[in-house]
Amino acid sequence: MSSTILDTSIEFLKGVGPKRAELLAKELNIRTFENLLFHFPFRYEDRTKFYEIKNIQADLNYVQLKGEIIYIEEIGDKFKKRLVAKLKDDTGIIELVWFKGVKFLKNQIKVGKQYVVFAKPNSYRNYINLVHPELEEISEYKANIQSSLQAVYPSTEKLNRSGLASKNILKLIKTLLNQIKGHIPENLSQSILQENSLVSREPAIINIHLPSSVDNLKKAIYRLKFEELFFIQLDLLKLKLINQNKLKGFPFEKVGDSFMNFYNKVLDFELTDAQKRVLKEVRKDLGSGKHMNRLLQGDVGSGKTIVALMSMLIAIDNGFQAALMAPTEILARQHYEGIKEMLEPLNLNVAVLTGSVKQKERRQIHDGIESGEIQLLIGTHALLEDKVKLKNLGLVIIDEQHRFGVAQRAKLWKKNIQPPHVLIMTATPIPRTLAMTLYGDLDISIIDELPPGRKPIKTIHWFENKRLRLFGFLEKEIAKGRQIYIVYPLIEESEKMDYANLDEGFQHIFQRFPPPKYKVSIVHGKMPADTKNYEMSRFVSGETDIMVSTTVIEVGVNVPNASVMIIESAERFGLSQLHQLRGRVGRGAEQSYCVLMTGNKLSADGRLRMKTMTETNDGFKIAEVDLQLRGPGDLQGTQQSGTPINLKLTNLSKDGAIIELARSAANKILESDTILNSEENSVIMNYLRKRNRGKVNWSQIS
Repeated sequence: MSSTILDTSIEFLKGVGPKRAELLAKELNIRTFENLLFHFPFRYEDRTKFYEIKNIQADLNYVQLKGEIIYIEEIGDKFKKRLVAKLKDDTGIIELVWFKGVKFLKNQIKVGKQYVVFAKPNSYRNYINLVHPELEEISEYKANIQSSLQAVYPSTEKLNRSGLASKNILKLIKTLLNQIKGHIPENLSQSILQENSLVSREPAIINIHLPSSVDNLKKAIYRLKFEELFFIQLDLLKLKLINQNKLKGFPFEKVGDSFMNFYNKVLDFELTDAQKRVLKEVRKDLGSGKHMNRLLQGDVGSGKTIVALMSMLIAIDNGFQAALMAPTEILARQHYEGIKEMLEPLNLNVAVLTGSVKQKERRQIHDGIESGEIQLLIGTHALLEDKVKLKNLGLVIIDEQHRFGVAQRAKLWKKNIQPPHVLIMTATPIPRTLAMTLYGDLDISIIDELPPGRKPIKTIHWFENKRLRLFGFLEKEIAKGRQIYIVYPLIEESEKMDYANLDEGFQHIFQRFPPPKYKVSIVHGKMPADTKNYEMSRFVSGETDIMVSTTVIEVGVNVPNASVMIIESAERFGLSQLHQLRGRVGRGAEQSYCVLMTGNKLSADGRLRMKTMTETNDGFKIAEVDLQLRGPGDLQGTQQSGTPINLKLTNLSKDGAIIELARSAANKILESDTILNSEENSVIMNYLRKRNRGKVNWSQIS
């Protein structure tokens, strides 16, 4: 019965109707009683506190006044029409102004009546007024006030115009709560409620909308955050259990000649302890007979590719093919050149398949992978084409996985009777709280040390007044035989943004470093692919000294001779992007530098980003600061893990402790009742069934 009430169309709630229902669905995706119930406030206002008019100042936030309307007049005509009223209390008079709904308001507001007014003070020509204030008669205010804290809801301009501003949404929610009281089902077991000191679901929902006290509001928010995280973690951990226990993987039972010869005879450097640890984790997975689904995190230059290559050699030793999928052609070709050279002494058959491979060669590659002659295939999205038929794909490595959608990767899996083992690599450090929420169904390995001998990149922040010093520094580096990246945030000039742009920057660099003494490349995303690849290849081969670029070089260009990264208008970039760009240098034996150029006016966030970059090279520390500054971003839609994540309350940068508790609770439940069929857990199972109805399961493809 309860679910039937909550599933009722919003149009049948008193005060809504068909037109408003259509608008609520379009603007806020509110279609049912339940959707409205979970349209949470984003802040609360104390509506019991009143200001005196004499104390109103322009720098105050929202204020509430009580007084008598002594004057009202419609002023101006057509587009300049406005309604002006004056409110008087014992301490003074203040002007109220409305530019919208003039005709309606003029008929509603009565001179001589007492009103409660709520608005943000505004300064106009050195005197203070209130623009578009909320207005209630004293009697109406007293009837509506139920709590010192009044919820404020997200709304839109269209909803405001249709009488569905925050105040009206609150009225609808009050109506709804009265109608469904006693019919909001619990979805957590009694043991979870008791062990985590959580209030029940119905009082939590009532108190988040109509808080009876500050303490009850805090308990309500905590309970509802725990709930949304608990079910996300439960989904993720269930997927992990399915992968571990039900989804069989090809058993790679031996570590054979290819692996051992490579390790003992070809590899000319010692693996770091972190690389050895991760390799052991991968070997254990591959030999278990269960499907491997592992995320490999490692900062730029930490040696993820060697771990991936040695994992692929285990697959080849067991009679299977391996594939490495990269997001760009240049990255795929760099992987191919590097891996082919390393594997030459082993006589293994390696091929590369990208969009630019000619038809004749493409047919030969197709034949080679279908027959099994090609043992290791490296490529881009071209690997996903229907014509690509692998004989026995045993392991897939996905580099920079965020560049591929899950639906795309599913195509690769369909080429096999059984899903291949999966190793996902990312050079974007992911904070623990975010990793637990986005990738909680994957096993996670971390390479947390750089190879010995790597010199840390020196990062400098310079303002525009150091431009001449910068040019002198670049001349010296080029004279040493080094190469330079100069990265810009925009391709063309924008009227709205005065950040340095690529076209103008290229002209300045070209004038300051003229040919034939200097050679300059330019690369950006709007170039045709073949032109872009040509320009990049010139820089990679050392033909050009400077590459002027947008962020297309963020991932995938490996030029050990490039020792300087200049990032123009660095305040325009997020921390993780700055860190990725910095990682393009520091790949050779020479000292490398990253120079962050900014304008003189920096926001507090901008200053913190520059300070963080100059103080640390640790990607995980940088990722934590980035998460605090920007939040987790848009986590809705089809996630990499396949779990729909729609966080209404949780802040992943601040709620790490609740995430840990929710994951622990979900783990404990699944350990004792894997399929949730006990009587106590029936409320959890019922809610899960309803919540996941109609969802696509991407669990097998990470």
